[in-house]
Amino acid sequence: MVLARGARPSVCYLVAGHNLLSTAGPTRNVLSLARALSAFADVTVAFRRALEPVIGEPFSVLEIDPLADDGHALDDAAVRGIGYREFAAYLRALDRFAHRHLTTFDLVLEKSWLLTGRATSWCVGHGIAAVPVVNLVPLVRRIRDRPIKAVNNWVASGLSGRYLRRAPRLIAETEDLKASIIQHWRVTPERIDVVGLGVNRAVFYPRDQAAARRARGIAADRTVLLYTGALDRAHDLRPVIAAVTRLGESPIELHLVGDGEQRGELERAAAGSPRVVFLGRVPYASVPELIACADLCLAPYDAAFFPRGQVGYSTLKVREYLAGGRAVATSSTGVLPGLISPGTTGFLLENDAATWTRFLLRELPGRGELRMMGLAAADTPLESWEDTARAYWRVCERVLARTDAMIA
Repeated sequence: MVLARGARPSVCYLVAGHNLLSTAGPTRNVLSLARALSAFADVTVAFRRALEPVIGEPFSVLEIDPLADDGHALDDAAVRGIGYREFAAYLRALDRFAHRHLTTFDLVLEKSWLLTGRATSWCVGHGIAAVPVVNLVPLVRRIRDRPIKAVNNWVASGLSGRYLRRAPRLIAETEDLKASIIQHWRVTPERIDVVGLGVNRAVFYPRDQAAARRARGIAADRTVLLYTGALDRAHDLRPVIAAVTRLGESPIELHLVGDGEQRGELERAAAGSPRVVFLGRVPYASVPELIACADLCLAPYDAAFFPRGQVGYSTLKVREYLAGGRAVATSSTGVLPGLISPGTTGFLLENDAATWTRFLLRELPGRGELRMMGLAAADTPLESWEDTARAYWRVCERVLARTDAMIA
């Protein structure tokens, strides 16, 4: 591998579709990987905007569009819902950023966004090694009730396909996602490497529930169901909310950590029930303690939101729940059956109100049994972020070597 800029490679992890917001999953994924990748290279992460400072990390942070009028500070998806004029302005800002900054790096990782592969295509055209990191394949038919948005996404998806078919290699988070990329964008399978997410066991490990509840003011006799993450269409919480609000006398409470476009609808579905507690965004450092407060952690998905009806995410929240020593109730499609041992470390459920109602009324084990399941969950074999970084770097080395050979 020949490096023109020094013996230690420089890498930019470009996150064009998101703001840096530590309470949101995409930010946590990127920062965790950047931290681990710093063992192999000088790493810089670039978000559209940095909505909060990042201090004491081994990587640098850049803003792609620092002068943007930020109306999306509560939404980590930086390009969600913006109009044509604003999006066109952002693309110009992204092009300026590419000319000014990307030419100074040995390699660029481009995280999924509306135009996945656009930056990679630009880099390849300028002799810069680049790898798109795909964690979502769009499903346009899910928004047929919004025809303009459907057309926009259809056009964007078509452009992404053109870009990705030109990329020397791609990284997909799961085998299910790889299959969707092959089907949707017609990328040849031999150019797709599958690398999942990691988990930080120095942060997520079994903690004392009684102490965590005292710190949070949660009654010791409650059966707490916990969800952490985006309140959006992919993570469909309406069925479990409907089930919880229908319970009679019961110690069950549902605590929801996070925010998103569906929060208003979910609050209306809860109808002010004291059993459903919306905690909003919380500092990421508080998430392990909240997991410790729980008896059962939830990760419900709407499988119809995903291509082929399979949840393709690498599901960071499920990994963090398991490492935190809590049983998990989640959906029964895609990658999830490979993470959960039903009846031992969790439950695989159809995500509808009838199934959740039956589960909560008749099948939910007692808190003591859930505690034992949590101990088993903590022993689930899970990759660390260091494992993930090593796998990423093997892909990066191949792409760097290819780029060097072409330049030579």
